[in-house]
Amino acid sequence: MYIIIVGAGAIGTNLIEIATRDRHNVAVIERDPRRAEEISRAYDVRVVQADAASAEALKEALAERADALIATTRDDATNLMAIFLGKEQGIPRLVSVVNNKDHTVLFERLGAHVMKNPEELVAQHLYNAVRRPHLQDLITLSSGAQVFKVTVSERSSLVGRPLRECGQRGLIPKATLIISVERDDQLIIPSGNTVLQVGDVITVFSRDRATDELIRRFTG
Repeated sequence: MYIIIVGAGAIGTNLIEIATRDRHNVAVIERDPRRAEEISRAYDVRVVQADAASAEALKEALAERADALIATTRDDATNLMAIFLGKEQGIPRLVSVVNNKDHTVLFERLGAHVMKNPEELVAQHLYNAVRRPHLQDLITLSSGAQVFKVTVSERSSLVGRPLRECGQRGLIPKATLIISVERDDQLIIPSGNTVLQVGDVITVFSRDRATDELIRRFTG
C-alpha cells in the first residue's frame, strides 16, 4: 500500500513508524524544514517539504499512486484542504484528524473517515486510568457503548461458573458480551460453556457505559 501522511507531528510520526514497520510505501508532507529533514534521516520514506494545502505538494508526493491519504496536522483548515485535494486526485481512502468536532461534517461531506479531537480522547483515557485503574484499553464508541479489558479476580462471583450460567443468573447483564478471554498466553473465543478462572484477562463489550457495579462483577 502507498500512503501519504500529511503532517509529521506526534500523530504523524507514529503513523510513519507503524506504516513503515508493516512495509508499506510512505510519503510524508511536512511544512517545517527542520522536521522534514529529521523524518528524512530517520525513515526510508519520500519526504515533501511543503504546505499540504497545495496541489503541487500532492503531485510531488506521487498522489496518482496513493492508496490512502491521512491528514494529521493540528490545523483543521490544512487537513480539510489536504482531504479536498486528495479527493480531487482520486485517492481512494481519505482519513483525517479533526481537532474541532464542529468541523466534522465538513470532512464527512468529502467522504473522509475522521478521528475527532485526539487530545480529548487522550485526556479521557488518562482520566479513566485514574478513576478505574482495573480497566485496560477502554474505548468508547460513538453510540456510547464501551469496550474494555479487565482481569478477573478471586473475589469475582463469575469465577468457576460457565458463562451461560452467569447469564441465566443475571451475573452478566444482557447488554454485556464477553468477546475474548486471554489465559496463559492463549486467546480463547468464549462460548456458553467457557468457565472463567482467576487471572483471566477478558475483553468486554457493554452496550451501555461501564458502571462501577459491572466492573465489580469481574473484580469483586
